[in-house]
Amino acid sequence: MPLNKFVAHCGLCSRRKAVDYIKEGKVTVNGEVVTEPATKVTADDVVTMQQKRITPTKNLIYILLNKPKGYITTTDDPEGRKTVMDLIEEAAENERVYPVGRLDRNTSGLLLLTNDGELAQRLAHPKHNIRKIYQVELDKTLTKPDFEKIINGVTLEDGVAVVDALGYVDPKDKKQVGIEIHSGKNRIVRRIFEHLEYSVEKLDRVMYAGLTKKNLNRGQWRFLTEKEVILLKHFKTNL
Repeated sequence: MPLNKFVAHCGLCSRRKAVDYIKEGKVTVNGEVVTEPATKVTADDVVTMQQKRITPTKNLIYILLNKPKGYITTTDDPEGRKTVMDLIEEAAENERVYPVGRLDRNTSGLLLLTNDGELAQRLAHPKHNIRKIYQVELDKTLTKPDFEKIINGVTLEDGVAVVDALGYVDPKDKKQVGIEIHSGKNRIVRRIFEHLEYSVEKLDRVMYAGLTKKNLNRGQWRFLTEKEVILLKHFKTNL
């Protein structure tokens, strides 16, 4: 298989990130530095990354976390701040997992963590249009004109932000909004509302790729069921 796919199967990173590591000269095959991600390797080859031998992971883990505010979505923080890894220590005690995508420190909700590099690559790739639903609490009522602007697409500094659906969570409280979006751009939901001069007081991801927070309290995690894993691995676009 291609070297970048081999590295991803070792549960260290996504296939895209593996390409970066390889091009940076951090991977060797049979003692030789290889910088071409498409280089073919087999199970008989000795592959190392940063001077440590790596082998494909056989025990694949899929963890769904209901992330609280105040946690960084990273595997390690040099500043010593709380990370999502602190919340799943028991789940990943003997395996190294990493987040699929990210949630801002002040954003709560669903986050998937896994050591399945190939699946992580598919879920993170923009072409698959993975659906995400957020519940947003604003500092003031979302007006009808601004509601329509969001539906029609808001032009931001990096292009037009297109939403799939928008609605009021409670007709009596129009500060509470539900928004469905497939874009993976950084801080996209916050930037949409900030562009229209709203402040996002709370942001919670309540659905990701068909997975929901049902029976999963804030700060808790669970393993995906076999059925859920199969659905993720065989999804088509707009899951």
